[in-house]
Amino acid sequence: MASTPLVEIEHLNVRFGSKTAVADLSLRVHAGEVYGLLGPNGAGKTTTLRTLAGLIEPTAGRVLVAGLKPLQNRTAVLRRLGMVMANTPLPESMTGREALRYYGGFYDLADLEGRIALLEADLDMPYLDEPIADYSTGMRQRLNIARALLHEPSVLVLDEATNGLDVTSRRAVLRFVAEQRARGAAIIYSTHILAEAEEVCDRVGILDQGRLVAEGTVPELLERAGARNLELAYLRLAEAAAPTPTQEVHP
Repeated sequence: MASTPLVEIEHLNVRFGSKTAVADLSLRVHAGEVYGLLGPNGAGKTTTLRTLAGLIEPTAGRVLVAGLKPLQNRTAVLRRLGMVMANTPLPESMTGREALRYYGGFYDLADLEGRIALLEADLDMPYLDEPIADYSTGMRQRLNIARALLHEPSVLVLDEATNGLDVTSRRAVLRFVAEQRARGAAIIYSTHILAEAEEVCDRVGILDQGRLVAEGTVPELLERAGARNLELAYLRLAEAAAPTPTQEVHP
């Protein structure tokens, strides 16, 4: 793509003591693109995503969100970034509408009530005036999505956003991803459900032990692995990149 990427990660390294969580990771995500970040637990996905919000300081390398360094420009970055995580805590004593008003107060929006009404309709949330304590998992996740979209971010991060959702709620999340791509957002979609990634992602990066071991469009990865679906391609590419017992992996 010719456009300037909205997410740039260059030679990112993150270490916690002697443990290397992310090793020399480089990737870019452009406007109107869904980038799937795949890998097993402990591969470095969540660590990478947290660096985008300035929650983790890189040991080495560079991270930019809309051209800004998260640690040095955290407020400006958070105005451009929306994050949807699985099982994000919500204020149980509030209604959904009260919670969105609370979160919206951080962004000084010109028409917060209008924005909430739009999201209420778009995400099919007729329950916004009910207590969050009574919400199902799917209702909570739709509210989390609305929270992330209040300020119309140019970069969206979804980390296991469909965890624990029923089929109807999962389809709603995938529809939402497609709509945000059409709006021109740059989206990072991290999931263990590879059929979802195959459906919604334009490009995919596979992480293993903190390293990017394969990257490409879904058709490119299927062809490279000689596989009929992304799940098989993922297994074959990760296995091909795994060190043999005689090899040593250095950070």
